[in-house]
Amino acid sequence: MPEGDTVWLAARRLDDCLAGDVLTTADLRVPRLATVDLVGRTVEGVRSYGKHLLFRLSGALSLHTHFRMDGSWHLYRHGRTWRGGPDWQVRAVLATEQWQAVGYRLPVVDVLDSSGVERLLGTLGPDILDDNVDIEDVVDRLRAHPDRAIGDALLDQSIVAGFGLIYVTETLYLRGIAPLTPLHCVPELPALVTTGRDLMRANRGRGAQASTGNLRAQHYVYGRAGRPCLRCGTRIRFGKQASGTFVRDAYWCPYCQPATV
Repeated sequence: MPEGDTVWLAARRLDDCLAGDVLTTADLRVPRLATVDLVGRTVEGVRSYGKHLLFRLSGALSLHTHFRMDGSWHLYRHGRTWRGGPDWQVRAVLATEQWQAVGYRLPVVDVLDSSGVERLLGTLGPDILDDNVDIEDVVDRLRAHPDRAIGDALLDQSIVAGFGLIYVTETLYLRGIAPLTPLHCVPELPALVTTGRDLMRANRGRGAQASTGNLRAQHYVYGRAGRPCLRCGTRIRFGKQASGTFVRDAYWCPYCQPATV
């Protein structure tokens, strides 16, 4: 699933190409939006919040999309071939005089008024990539769930918006904390959250989710179950965590991230 940095970068690229221009095409290929006409509205800006993408349009409307597992937006000059997938996977097309933005495999496409945007953002925790994110606010939200596993809690978008499995996995490894550790046993929570924020910030502008400093071997433990730890050689473990609403994957090195109970 694309994480906050992927959505942040998509928003910046879309904003660079579309902001300030008028929509000449707004083809929303979602049945319940078939009668919605956004042509003629100005794109006032495109921004991300956690894993959510919002196109702010004139007239106090916003187009809201979410990538979930494999959605994406692609930008093309007019006349260029679309290469994001077959046409039947296209869920939205926005065009201005200069650009076409094509949304592939988008499971969430909504048109929201200002109150709808407010309700959406009200369900989310602080955006970890906000330049002014309050780390102590995130920590307080985490501490309100003392018995939840830290790996599960960091993935809860109502606590903190933007983290996905890659960044949670790698951040916990860098801090030496097992993902199944109960929150009340986790030391130095502000430092943990800050590490995750800084790791995502370092990657957001380049489209690579690396934690090792090596783009050829980007991850210490994520996706490496059964392979040797890059530090100690112990085989990476894989399991499930279910301390919250969802059953989530977890990767960890049992030596570098000893269990805490």
